[in-house]
Formats: sequence, C-alpha cells, structure tokens
Amino acid sequence: MEEELDRVAPCSSLAVDSVIRVGAAGAIWGFCAAPYDARKQGLTGSSRAAFVARSIGGFGFQCGLVAGIFTSTRCGLQRYRRKDDLVNALIAGAVAGATVAAGTRSWKQVVGTTCLVSAFSTAADYFRTS
Repeated sequence: MEEELDRVAPCSSLAVDSVIRVGAAGAIWGFCAAPYDARKQGLTGSSRAAFVARSIGGFGFQCGLVAGIFTSTRCGLQRYRRKDDLVNALIAGAVAGATVAAGTRSWKQVVGTTCLVSAFSTAADYFRTS
C-alpha cells in the first residue's frame, strides 16, 4: 500500500505526513527525557517547566526537520530517477544528516552525522516491508 501511495501522492504531502509523525515522536521523546535532564541539572519550579517545554519543542522540531528533509529528498530522487532503490535512501539520508549537522560548523560532525544518518536510512529502507 505504501508503494502505491508513493506513486500517487505528491512529495509535499508525503513530507508533511512524515514531519507530523516523526515530529510527534520526537516531542514524545522530549516529554520523556526532559524531566530527567532537568532533575540532573537541579532545576525546580518555573525554570524546570520552561526547560521541559523547550526540550519538547526542540526534540520535536529536530526530528520533524530530519524527517521532512529525508522524505522530500527521497521522493524527489525516486521520481527523478524513476527507480525505487537503496540509492535514493542513501542520498536522502546524507542530505538530511548534512543539513542538520551543518549548524555545528564542525566538518567532523557534519561528515559523521552524514554517514550515520545515511547508513541508518539505507538500512531502514532495505529492511522495509514490501
């Protein structure tokens, strides 16, 4: 069913869907992890609540950003190349990883994140149910 959806839905719709889904998962992760981090830092009261809220938003935004970049790049490549293979996931993962890591301005982190996201996205695409 997913392959059929990839062929009929525009890339922008697929990207918005992945941003919402993965962004929500990132926000849930932030909701679970932020109170622990706030306790480790010794935050209490309103400063703790503000830290948790910023963490939830930050995790949700970062996860949604990676998902949106990956999905739109993969879909665009698939339509351009007219092939549904691992190369699309490899390139899309590299683009998503490099985009997110570019804010660090450290070439080591950019290359490392690019390789890591590319490898994981290719593996996920390879083991995807058909």
